[in-house]
Amino acid sequence: MKKKVLVVNGHPDPESFCAALADAYAEGANRADADVRVIHVGRLEFEPNLKFGYRQRTELEEDLIVAQASIRWADHLVFVYPCWWGAMPGIMKGFIDRVFLPGFAFKYRTDSALWDKLLTGKSARMIVTSDTPSWYNRLVYRQAGLVVMKKNVLGFCGVKPVRVTEIGPVKPSSPEQRAKWLERTRRLGAQRA
Repeated sequence: MKKKVLVVNGHPDPESFCAALADAYAEGANRADADVRVIHVGRLEFEPNLKFGYRQRTELEEDLIVAQASIRWADHLVFVYPCWWGAMPGIMKGFIDRVFLPGFAFKYRTDSALWDKLLTGKSARMIVTSDTPSWYNRLVYRQAGLVVMKKNVLGFCGVKPVRVTEIGPVKPSSPEQRAKWLERTRRLGAQRA
């Protein structure tokens, strides 16, 4: 049975290095005969603000309905995004806020502090670019932004295992280094499929 892989590019610029990484992962997974879908969050039409929190429902735009259907469909989720100010870009956070809703990604239990994890059975990989060396992010910042996505979002919803690939520092990298990162990402896509 073919693996179903959803790649989500969370960089707002469709010509970014993250977009190239997302395409490379999808290419590798396709070569390994997986079924692959790609979402470029920056191209979606949606209001990224959860204006009323969970107090009042905000109707989902068509692009977000399609995104939820793709997440339901997938066995493996891949999130590619840059680390800006220690976390994901605002448009990616808005996508998470609007898509990973109660009743879709998790469900609170009545009169309980517990919840049901509705995305159980899915695995994920985070491919995160940064201009901060990974050792510095680990030792000084304690990978705070990575932990939020891995545990507070994906883990909360039942996605596991979640593997993390850090790429960087990107800004001072050479074209040769970027080509190596793209090839590494293609191999990751092929291995997952």
